[in-house]
Amino acid sequence: MYSKEQASQLRQTFWTTFGQYIAPQPSAEGLKINWVNYKTGIKYLNFRMQAENRSASIGIEISHPDAGIQELFFEQFKELRLVLADALNEDWEWVLHTNDEYGKTISRIYTQINGVSIFNRDDWPTLISFFKPRIIALDEFWDTAKYSFDALK
Repeated sequence: MYSKEQASQLRQTFWTTFGQYIAPQPSAEGLKINWVNYKTGIKYLNFRMQAENRSASIGIEISHPDAGIQELFFEQFKELRLVLADALNEDWEWVLHTNDEYGKTISRIYTQINGVSIFNRDDWPTLISFFKPRIIALDEFWDTAKYSFDALK
C-alpha cells in the first residue's frame, strides 16, 4: 500500500511519462498539443483520461451545472454517434446524468479497461496503449465535430 504522497508521485510520474511519449504526435490539425490536458475549447466539455488502482477510462465528460444544457450537449453527441464510433473504431458507454467522484452530476461517453493499475509500473505499457489511440481518435473526431457545438458555447 502506498502513502498518499507516494500515490500522488506515482500518478504524476505516469502522466508525465505518458505526456512525453505522446508529445511528438501532432493534433489532427498538425499542431503541437498537450494531450494530457486536452482542451476542447468549450467550457464544461472535457476529454478525460483516468487511471486508478484497478481500472482506467477515457471519455468525453459533460459537466455543465445546468442539467438541461448538459442534456443538450449529450443529445448533440448522439447526433454524431456514428461519426464518433467511426473515428474510435469501437462503441463506448453512453451515460446521461450520473455522479462523479465528488457527487457532481455529469454525463459521460467513455470506455474503460479493468485489471490494470496506475500503481503498477508493469501495467504502464498497457495503459499507454489504451490511452494513446483513443485520445488521438477523439482529437480527430473533435477536429470535425467541434463546429456542431458552436451554438452551445
